[in-house]
Amino acid sequence: MIVEEIMNREVYSLLPTNTVNDAVRLMREKKIRHLPIVNEQGKVVGIITEHDVKNALPSCLKEEPNSTIYQTPIAEIMIKNPIIGHPLDFVEEVAVTFYETKISCLPIVSGGELVGIVTTTDLLYTYIELTGAHKPSSKIDIRVSDKPGTLSDITQIFKKHKANVLSVLVFSDSKNENCRILSVRAQILNPLNIISELREQGFDVLWPNVPGVQQ
Repeated sequence: MIVEEIMNREVYSLLPTNTVNDAVRLMREKKIRHLPIVNEQGKVVGIITEHDVKNALPSCLKEEPNSTIYQTPIAEIMIKNPIIGHPLDFVEEVAVTFYETKISCLPIVSGGELVGIVTTTDLLYTYIELTGAHKPSSKIDIRVSDKPGTLSDITQIFKKHKANVLSVLVFSDSKNENCRILSVRAQILNPLNIISELREQGFDVLWPNVPGVQQ
C-alpha cells in the first residue's frame, strides 16, 4: 500500500507570517491538530502542531486570545524544514519514520507542491482496516516452529472449516528464538472447532485459551 491511498488530500496550511492566533483559530474551526507551513511559492518550510501551540502559550494566557503572544508569527515557533513524504512512498516506510523520529504527522509533497498529509491517526485506521479488527471476527494466536510451509498448513485448516482469513501477523517469540507467533484473524465468531483441530495437528494455540478444549 502506498501513501496516496491513505493520505488526507484536504490539507490546510498557513504562511510563516501568519500568527499563532491564526493557527489556533484554523485548528479549532477545522478540528485538526497539524498544520504544514508553506512559503509564498507553496514550498513546505515548516510544520506546527497543537502541541507546539500549547507549549508556546503560558497557561495563564491560553484562554486570552487578545494577548500579544497570540500575534507572534508562526515562523518563531514552527518546526523548520520538517521531514516530508511522497505519494508513492510505502505506508510501511512512513510507519517506520514515525516510529524512529517520534513525529506525529508527515506533509506529503509531489513536484514541490503540498498535496496531502498523513498523521498517526491515519496509520492507526489503516492498521485496523488491514487487519480486519473492525469486523466481526476471531483472533487466534499460535506458536509455530520457524520453518517453511507452516503457514500453508495452518491456513488449510481454516479453509477446511470455511473460515475466511482476514489477516496474519507474525511476531517473534520472546520465549523461543526458534519459534514465531502467528496471530490469525478469521471471519468466524465461533472458532472452537478450528482451535481443536489446530491442537490435534500439534500446533500450540496460545489464544484463546478456551476451557474444555483439548490442549
